[in-house]
Amino acid sequence: MEFAITFKGDIPLERTVALCKQAEVAGFNYAWFFDSHVLWRECYTTMAVCMRETKKLRFGPCVSNPLVRDWTVAASVYANMCDISEGRFDLGVGRGDSSRRLLGFKPSSLEEMQEFTDFVKTMVAGNSVTYHGKSQELPWTHGHNMPAWVAAYGPKALAMAGKHADGLVLQIGDPWLVKWFADQAKEAVKAAGRPEGSLRIMSASPVWIGPIEKCREQTRWFPAMVGNHVADLVERYGREGGHVPKRLTDYIEGRKGYDYKHHADKDADHLDFISNEVVDSFSVLGPIEDHLTKLKELEAAGVTQFNIYLMCGDEERIVAEYAQHIIPHFKRATAAV
Repeated sequence: MEFAITFKGDIPLERTVALCKQAEVAGFNYAWFFDSHVLWRECYTTMAVCMRETKKLRFGPCVSNPLVRDWTVAASVYANMCDISEGRFDLGVGRGDSSRRLLGFKPSSLEEMQEFTDFVKTMVAGNSVTYHGKSQELPWTHGHNMPAWVAAYGPKALAMAGKHADGLVLQIGDPWLVKWFADQAKEAVKAAGRPEGSLRIMSASPVWIGPIEKCREQTRWFPAMVGNHVADLVERYGREGGHVPKRLTDYIEGRKGYDYKHHADKDADHLDFISNEVVDSFSVLGPIEDHLTKLKELEAAGVTQFNIYLMCGDEERIVAEYAQHIIPHFKRATAAV
């Protein structure tokens, strides 16, 4: 299983670079960045600096969306990121949550998301696209095959990911739910005639090592953030019919709203409806032994990359603890296969 970290863009550049360098030495494979340009620093300029200070770490937005940039601008940015990093860039794409809703706009449709992904991948590869009736291409790009990861929860999005994507982004650390989502995407992989194992599965969540009460205090914001997507699912599919498991719908019963100005903020005022049980389920918390147990459960559920939302405090300590106590167990297991 691979390991990754994600930044939300609220810490200084120098510290971000240092954390990326620390993570690379520690054995992490990816550094992802939230792409929400008003809430936090624009992520691609920061990524470009971090790329020049690392050698193996891969980078990408977790996630971008089709509606915040002209598609040719986005393709040009991605192609340049591939060049700067010598191919160490993946695209993570979703419908658009905080970057759209903070500005008062709705997220994109699934169809727009897929069209956008195909469009930018084609341009980054150096091939021509049709744009407003004219053929366009990036003559300077070096023809990169940019992997694309799709963030999904609903059945249609999961089917789309299974049919087209290189990776699936699941913002949740509950092994049962991860398997429930991932199995749907894998069925779509099979139905599309793609080879088994062609879709990588990411579980993204915060972690905290220490006493459980402190763990919950640092990570209670995360289920509230996931609640936005669950509320979307319930609005679209309802509570019946099996499209949204009761395990998810129950926990948003007391949800009264969400302040996007405090998105992914551990001190936000919209966290009251989150129970301790949900916090424990959605994140990876407690002593080292509990982290190892849960990560092995996630791996058994199909996860190929565990992505730490590195935004709860003590970031250097978390990276160091995972480097010393967690990652070696999974690297040894991979080497033994």
